[in-house]
Amino acid sequence: MFDCSRSLINLLPIRNQRMNHRLLLTAAVICAFFACHPGKSSVDTDNTPPPSLDAQTSLSHLQVEDPLQVQLVASEPLVVAPVAMSFDASGRAWVVEMTSYMPDTLGTGEADMNGKIVILSDSNHDGRMDTRKIFLDSLVLPRAVCLVGNGVLVAEPPKLWFIENDHDHPGKRTLVDSAYAYGGNVEHQPNGLVRAMDNCIYSAKSSKRYRYDHGRWMISDTHFRGQWGISQDNYGRLFYNNNSANVLGDYFAPGLGAGNPHQQRVRGFDETIVSNSKVYPLHHTGVNRGYVKETLDSEGRLREFTAACGPVVFRSPALGAAFENNIFVAEPAGNLVKRNILNPDSAFKVKGHQAYDGKEFLASDDERFRPVNLYTGPEGALYVVDMYRGIIQHKTYLTDYLKGEIRKRELTKPLNCGRIYRIVRAGSHPLIQPLNTSPDSLLAALHSNNGWRRDMAQQQIVDRQLQELVPQLKQILADSTGNAWIHALWALEGLHALAWNDVEPLLQDARNEQRQVQALAVLPAVVNASNSTAILAVLGHLAGSYPHLGVPIALDLPAFGNNPEAGKLSAALSMVGTNDVYLSDALISNAKDKEQQWAEGYRAMKRDTNAVFYRRLQGAIKKAAEAKLAEKNKALAKQFPRGAQIFNTVCQTCHGGDGNGIHALAPPLNGSDWVNGDPRKLSSIVLFGLGGPIRVSGKTYPEISGDMPAIGNNREFTDADIAQLLSYIRQSWYNKAAPLTEQDIRRTRDANPGRQKAFTMDELLQIK
Repeated sequence: MFDCSRSLINLLPIRNQRMNHRLLLTAAVICAFFACHPGKSSVDTDNTPPPSLDAQTSLSHLQVEDPLQVQLVASEPLVVAPVAMSFDASGRAWVVEMTSYMPDTLGTGEADMNGKIVILSDSNHDGRMDTRKIFLDSLVLPRAVCLVGNGVLVAEPPKLWFIENDHDHPGKRTLVDSAYAYGGNVEHQPNGLVRAMDNCIYSAKSSKRYRYDHGRWMISDTHFRGQWGISQDNYGRLFYNNNSANVLGDYFAPGLGAGNPHQQRVRGFDETIVSNSKVYPLHHTGVNRGYVKETLDSEGRLREFTAACGPVVFRSPALGAAFENNIFVAEPAGNLVKRNILNPDSAFKVKGHQAYDGKEFLASDDERFRPVNLYTGPEGALYVVDMYRGIIQHKTYLTDYLKGEIRKRELTKPLNCGRIYRIVRAGSHPLIQPLNTSPDSLLAALHSNNGWRRDMAQQQIVDRQLQELVPQLKQILADSTGNAWIHALWALEGLHALAWNDVEPLLQDARNEQRQVQALAVLPAVVNASNSTAILAVLGHLAGSYPHLGVPIALDLPAFGNNPEAGKLSAALSMVGTNDVYLSDALISNAKDKEQQWAEGYRAMKRDTNAVFYRRLQGAIKKAAEAKLAEKNKALAKQFPRGAQIFNTVCQTCHGGDGNGIHALAPPLNGSDWVNGDPRKLSSIVLFGLGGPIRVSGKTYPEISGDMPAIGNNREFTDADIAQLLSYIRQSWYNKAAPLTEQDIRRTRDANPGRQKAFTMDELLQIK
């Protein structure tokens, strides 16, 4: 329930309608001309509503770091309201169009079935897209696309579908997950669908991952990550963010450490990578909390992220060595793109800092420039997806303040624009190069200096199951230089051609920590009943010789099942890592339903009960007990049906379905003194919002930088609805406070006539 200044939505039923392309394009040209070409090109001032600009004029308002240049790749009518895209091996862009998002401040017509997935091509090879083909239409607010094998993954909340590609027309549909996007509201549902180096597909705002293997779709648990957009680095580590956090990410391989649902969080995942969230827009910024002190500076410009999204680790040297492996973050509310420099300080940990103080990598004074996603392109350029829209805050959290700004600044229109840009070296015009997909060429592409080409080559090898390449891949694996060996390793994993004798040399290569790290990440793929004891012996030796490998070794232990040697190694690691939070959490991630047994054994050995390991174990024990309260909440949902519905669509997306909060996003509701205390304070928070420092039950949450938005102005929720919501929360989990009535909510409104400003902690404490 924290301030969200952009929203990216969900997908409803798919219908294929083949339309005459020429007729569609003609109609779109007429529509886009009147919507996006108002006949003037001056930028906004504080007194004059900012005009919508045609693509070329808007391009001229973009300021980018020297010696770089922004080039227009596509614009209306070729593309409308783009929010995500993916390049195929031919260099074509598969673009998601979210056409019906927030047509006005009421969201009128938002459920219209006019979203699309379109294929854009550069037919004359001049670096600009010039051909549009509709692959899917009649979609409601589509949000992501992922190309896999001979088809496309598409979300249809709450479902995830795989749709085969029949000559660029939708073919057979397979239901991959019936609960891909269960619960949540339009700002808070899974998205991203990034295909990572480990051959699995990950989403932001989700704790599931997907894998396509020999015609079968498999689903497994992973760590909950981010909000909108997700990316990987050259080592397969995932990076993401939430709307108020610049960069979050993982230290360890994404497929490990998520085996215990009783852990609130596993350290080493969802870490703060860049803590500095200051932004530097070029002009006045209209945001949801613009009236809150310190949100805007003295010139009305946004101070810190409020809509961070679409991060990308830029894995290309095309802009120059200084920009390679930087992580870029979009901020549509501030009309800018942030550049961050990553600083690995070990084989695992990585931190970062902003590239500049007081300015941005890319910024515009065109208020409708809304960068929502960033990508590395086939030619190595940095791509920017610009939704080009006035309203990006969803109605669920829209304040009266921002409604007023939208009216005053005439930001409701246009609705038929959209742009895709790329950033290149000034004066260059690189071609959008396809990937040669012959087997020999795919091997060569694994050595490319462009991460997109390496990823695509690996995916082609795995999707097509090119077993004839196994010998050459093993030869590449022996080479410790460059990045090709990593992709060869995971390509072999995807071909099910990897064996223990391929992995062991990497584990033993103490000169190259990354080879050891990748070997540990891929190890579960080669463990079997005949080799598990031998492998554990090697791991035990490594743990003793290289203590820094203890965490990834501990994360690997579930692969060994009930092998008693695994238990011995786990015990040995716990002896040396009692106060290491990363190692403690890695070990506890293997203790599902054994937490109490582990705690009893720990106490029996009379070990320090103040140690990090024991305290973290107690947290898991508490959460396991809370899981048993699910039946209580089912009964409450029957008693307060509207309250439960609102909680599942609005509150749980930030506070968690278990009420225990989500790291860097929102504090717990379970056991909260605000929830269980004076109902006037709780209803004030929900009706009017909460800003400033956040302290719950004596604990301050400094990692949470966003404000909690109010829902009191949302016409979808009556006072009776809000009373049900708070009653449901006040009696859920361990909470045992009395329910509220509609009259209680009305009294809080009456006590604060005309209030728009969010409450602070100090103000709430003064309520007696």
